[in-house]
Amino acid sequence: MSEPDEGRPAEPADHAESTEAATEPIATAAASAQGAPPEPDEEDFEGPRRRARRERAERRAAQARATAIEHARREAKRRARGAVLPEPKPVGRGVVRGLRMLLATVALLVIGIGLGLILYFTPAMSARTIVVTGTGVVTREDVLDAAQVRIGTPLLQINTNQVADRVAAIRRVASARVQREYPSALRITIVERVPVVVKDFPDGPHLFDRDGVDFATDPPPPALPYIEVDNPGPTDPATLAALKVLLALRPEVASQVGRIAAPSVSSITLTLSDGRVVIWGTTDRADEKAEKLAALLTQPGRTYDVSSPDLPTVK
Repeated sequence: MSEPDEGRPAEPADHAESTEAATEPIATAAASAQGAPPEPDEEDFEGPRRRARRERAERRAAQARATAIEHARREAKRRARGAVLPEPKPVGRGVVRGLRMLLATVALLVIGIGLGLILYFTPAMSARTIVVTGTGVVTREDVLDAAQVRIGTPLLQINTNQVADRVAAIRRVASARVQREYPSALRITIVERVPVVVKDFPDGPHLFDRDGVDFATDPPPPALPYIEVDNPGPTDPATLAALKVLLALRPEVASQVGRIAAPSVSSITLTLSDGRVVIWGTTDRADEKAEKLAALLTQPGRTYDVSSPDLPTVK
């Protein structure tokens, strides 16, 4: 008896495999027919995080472009208006410039001090010439003797204020001014006192200027009026009142005055060279009284009273 074939029972299994293989394409086709999306490729897939990063980068790039465009627009507008702002200078240049200026200032200071010392201690700029102006009765020799300045003295060593004070101490000098004239001259300018009135003293006539200073004992110039006060001087009220009256008179009237008496500041009288008398009174309204007196003197009379300028009288 022959044994049954071992391969026969396997037929159903081969048949099953064939059936599965045949049904697999059918299932794939069915899925495609139902519209199911195919699985995405790994390289083309973009997740939520990557998309967010990309969008943020795009927004930043767009904002930078907008800022650049706005800056360019404003710059163009400034240039069109001519109001382009200068670029700020580097800090380093300013520091260097400041140091240079400081060094230049120090150098100039050193040079100035050195030059001053040279001029002060050497005869490079010395008083080789002394010029004196304004002299009349006072002589040049009187001024030089009072100044006490040696020829050849450096100009910077000469104290001009002290020299002026010594020259002004001369009785006939009202004021003195001393100036350095570089490179080698000293100028002394004086103003002499001018006599206004004269008063007799036991040692002779004394001349007084407009300030009441007794500055000379000499014969008076012609037509100089005499003053009658108890204590003539620059601090005497009566002297100052009499001088104020004389200086207020018109020139044509002042030239006729031969004597002025001021026993007090409220009772001033004038005696003209022809003997006529003017009652002046106080120094109040002196200019108005002088004007009225000039008009009254054109009328005949011996006594002219202008003590009350509102009611001047002639007798």
